[in-house]
Amino acid sequence: MKYVMLKNSFGIEHLSIGSGPEPRPSDDEILVRMKADSLNYVDLAVVTGKLDPAIQLPFIPVADGAGVVMEVGPQVQGFRPGDRVSTLYIPSWRGGRYRREHTPLGIRPGAGVVPGQLSEYKTFRTQELIRVPDSLSFAEASTLPIAGLTAWNALAYGRIKAGDTVLLHGTGGVSIFALQFAKMFGARVIITSSDDEKLERAICLGADSTINYKHQPDASEEIMRITDHQGVDLVVETVGGHNLQQSLNALRPQGHISVVGFLSGVEASVNLIALNLNRATITGISVGSTDDFTDMLTAISAHGMKPVIDSTFPLDRTVDAFKRLESGKHFGKVVIEL
Repeated sequence: MKYVMLKNSFGIEHLSIGSGPEPRPSDDEILVRMKADSLNYVDLAVVTGKLDPAIQLPFIPVADGAGVVMEVGPQVQGFRPGDRVSTLYIPSWRGGRYRREHTPLGIRPGAGVVPGQLSEYKTFRTQELIRVPDSLSFAEASTLPIAGLTAWNALAYGRIKAGDTVLLHGTGGVSIFALQFAKMFGARVIITSSDDEKLERAICLGADSTINYKHQPDASEEIMRITDHQGVDLVVETVGGHNLQQSLNALRPQGHISVVGFLSGVEASVNLIALNLNRATITGISVGSTDDFTDMLTAISAHGMKPVIDSTFPLDRTVDAFKRLESGKHFGKVVIEL
């Protein structure tokens, strides 16, 4: 079988294809033929050494994937050959409250300890997989574990309902999922980008208003104009850094900010007077539980929703796929097909 690993040093250019024997499942394991993996910024952070420069190399990266079950061990229940499955990013979080034991990166695939999904075959335990509906292709299913579920919970924690207004920053995987889910719930969506062509594509997906922040540096002023100076009910904050204050400025009283990303930096300062006067809530979102994933799949199936895929690459062009993600030119998800 073929796989891609990060060898010798960090950096996209150090990703290389290797080959080895197909793994055999133990009594409590499931053998999956991986069909597609999707890329997230956490994968880029792993490969470039920004997430954890102490990762032991060589290492197989990429957190999210989907495939078909080929074989199950005799102790396995709930899965059988032929099942179409997706991976889970926090396999220990089955449901209920997010707890300390769910936080370590060491339990998350592709984050530096547990090998990632860039391999034609891989073995899993039952808590690491979830069945996906036939209505989704493997490429589409591979986009769900991080980007899809993060967007789903970003809206859920904000208690979004029909008639509310949601602000989205950029047109990457999480933002486009959030756009689709928000429209599914009947919400109004304002989305920002520096690319007019991307904004036009967002309108085709249902966005109600768009802002090119290159032409409108203080986007919060335009958002207030669009909302008749009421502000938005929820912001899905994918930028982080200085942008968090801009999001707070755009919020209505008792509005909510779901922080899911930090493209502009992991440190942020906010005006605490504005925070208190608005009685705003800010929540950090760490993907979601298996129960959350099940709820999301139910909604996707009921509405016939299709994840938006920017581009697909074969395994031997993994470097090009990572460069596409790094460029920031993508609209939706970048996928590697195995």
